Amino acid sequence: MALKLIIGNKNYSSWSMRPWIAMKVANIPFEETVVPLDTDDFKAKVGAVSGSGKVPLLIDGDIVVWESLAILEYLAEKFPNTGLWPAHIAARAHARAIAHEMHGGFQAMRGHLAMNMWRPVKARELTAEAQANIRRIDAMWTDCRQRFGAGGPFLFGTFGAADAMYAPVVARFVTYAVALGPTAQAYVEAVTALPAFAEWKAAGVTEPWVLADDEPDWPTVLKA
Repeated sequence: MALKLIIGNKNYSSWSMRPWIAMKVANIPFEETVVPLDTDDFKAKVGAVSGSGKVPLLIDGDIVVWESLAILEYLAEKFPNTGLWPAHIAARAHARAIAHEMHGGFQAMRGHLAMNMWRPVKARELTAEAQANIRRIDAMWTDCRQRFGAGGPFLFGTFGAADAMYAPVVARFVTYAVALGPTAQAYVEAVTALPAFAEWKAAGVTEPWVLADDEPDWPTVLKA
């Protein structure tokens, strides 16, 4: 039985992007269902599967997993040969730490720079709090690349769960033309060059649903 992944809008849903891109890059087969975030019965539809009433949701037979990071952990256990976490214990510990930091942090940046795949590349004036978040992420990515990235262009060489957690941040930094150091910028370019990233964006920009809260130029909706 194929895995099933329930996600929100590809234009806006950063949490949905994380397990989706991980599964695509790792070549894990799955069926996807998109439930628009502004659907009147969103809570009823999603809540019927998970008490959280949120996306993403992974369904594997009678197993239901919610929360992006928990889904990534489940996939890493079920498909150990995909290497979603680094093999070396020190790198693996570091990868888990930065993944958890993303899961619970950077609220200022996430709130100020909403994920929006169809917005033309255009800088937005940053708050001091958002700038602090960006500096931390830049330093973190640079450190990972320098210490653990010898095996490829991603944070720990090959693409893994930590990269999946930061893929929506990459999308945000592109959309809002965020200036980064050379190592972090090269990492952004590596992620955006992934066919899976292009596939997600191509689907997102063609969606019909508009969410005012995720449109930074509202009431104007800018589309590339």
